Amino acid sequence: MKTASVAVAVLSIVCLAVVLAACGGGGEEKEPPSATGKIALVSTRDDNREVYVMNADGSGLTRLTDNPAGDTTPAWSPDGTRIAFESDRDGNWEVYVMNADGSGLTRLTDNPASDTVPAWSPDGTRIAFASGRDGNSEVYVMNADGSGLTRLTDNPANDVEPDWSPDGSRIAFHSDRDGNYEIYVMNADGSGPTNLTNNQHSDWSAAWSPDGARIAFSSDRDDNLEVYVMNADGSGQTNLTNDPGPDLSPAWSPDGTRIAFGSTREGNPEIYVMNADGSGQPTNLTNSATVEWSPAWSR
Repeated sequence: MKTASVAVAVLSIVCLAVVLAACGGGGEEKEPPSATGKIALVSTRDDNREVYVMNADGSGLTRLTDNPAGDTTPAWSPDGTRIAFESDRDGNWEVYVMNADGSGLTRLTDNPASDTVPAWSPDGTRIAFASGRDGNSEVYVMNADGSGLTRLTDNPANDVEPDWSPDGSRIAFHSDRDGNYEIYVMNADGSGPTNLTNNQHSDWSAAWSPDGARIAFSSDRDDNLEVYVMNADGSGQTNLTNDPGPDLSPAWSPDGTRIAFGSTREGNPEIYVMNADGSGQPTNLTNSATVEWSPAWSR
């Protein structure tokens, strides 16, 4: 996957989820938990990949983008006023930003290669993202207006899906530089990359907890995609989900008590939420017959 878009990789996982869904079953749901904030997501309920937003209990679903191309991987600005995302509406994957109501759309990158999976710095001044502009996927950072582009990683392997620590000092990402995808963390200037997972299976989609003490991620180490959590130094790796349907793309609630994620446990990819320790029964927030994934919780 030297030049493949991260978006394609995400869609591949979604397709895998659809195939494996036939193996899964959910169990009884509980009442939706009390929660605050908004959750952005990607849905195909209008026959195309678009960015939507809903309340944290699943109510008030609203479509924000409306384009024949694909819009995916939304990421909230720290103040909740803007959403960055990737789109191929101009012929290849680029990073865009819009207001939280879908207005004020602006393209931030303009390169023949794929620019994907944006992530805001905690102060809202910069955006990290993955790009194939140097032949393989690397992590870059730019100012929030698209200026000041800087490459942070430089490795023959693929470095993708960055996520900034809450204090802004570190960036987590996943990379196949050791032969399979693992979770790494590096300083915000790209120095000091460290492998946190060191597992023979693949680990993806690192997401920092709001207090910076933990990192949630997806892994197939139990022969199925599940959501895990570990301490920020890689210790204490714990499986939070255990279902035949793939569970992926975790996103923390602003207070750190819950985690949203995508799962096919009821037959098709949907957005669920669970307690941050994995206890209780996850709740289906979307309840749709279409495909929904890539949740992002506003802080």
